[in-house]
Amino acid sequence: MNKLGVESIISNICGKNKDMNSHLFSADMKLADVIHADYSLLLLLHRFGINLGFGDKTVRECCEANHVSCTLFLMICNVYSNEQYLPTEKEIEGIGGNVDQLIAYLKNSHSYYLENRMLSIQEQLKEISEGCEQQHQQILNLFFNEYKNEVIRHFDYEEVTVFPYISNMVKGARPGDYEIGVFRENHSNIDDKLNDLKNIIMKYLPGDTLSDMRIRVLFGIFALEEDLSKHSLIEDKILIPLVMKLEQRYAKQ
Repeated sequence: MNKLGVESIISNICGKNKDMNSHLFSADMKLADVIHADYSLLLLLHRFGINLGFGDKTVRECCEANHVSCTLFLMICNVYSNEQYLPTEKEIEGIGGNVDQLIAYLKNSHSYYLENRMLSIQEQLKEISEGCEQQHQQILNLFFNEYKNEVIRHFDYEEVTVFPYISNMVKGARPGDYEIGVFRENHSNIDDKLNDLKNIIMKYLPGDTLSDMRIRVLFGIFALEEDLSKHSLIEDKILIPLVMKLEQRYAKQ
């Protein structure tokens, strides 16, 4: 490849990065403007313990008032809103002192999925199944319960094994045989059963079975799927790289 071709590629990459950076949220932006730009970020506020009613305060001011790491909050907002955004090594190092807040955020997310989103979907599916034949009732219950149990196992593994491992390492306990690479290699996709459930509701239930309720529950399932996907991105792009750096630090001691 000639020099002109290389320069063209580099220029193109830099241009894309510049365009992406122009769409990243910053500490001096008003939090209300951030929410207006991506209303799905409302879900993050409660997980960080930030309440509504923040007026015209900036992101930095809201984070300081709630004892939240502004750097971590913005990083998660940007990962959540921009799938192309990848935190730099320097940015990852910058949240090293806030691992406890990251773990708390992830745990709060788990609680939200199980106690809010999935409970709502379960109640709607129950109402739908009551208008179906027994065969369809059994299929709906089977697929939802299998998915729910898989999610619970996934979250339990993180909360019983992964998060305590990270917390102990932050407190100074040397890591044992376990390492975050095990989590990375087994960070499974739990969307397959959710896709099956969506297809059953869309394709295979009788057409006259509570159409309005089916549309509502499908919206809920799609929203849960999207939120869980972003949750996984946060673990892949922030948690795992951060813990790998902590492990490297211990390996040098």
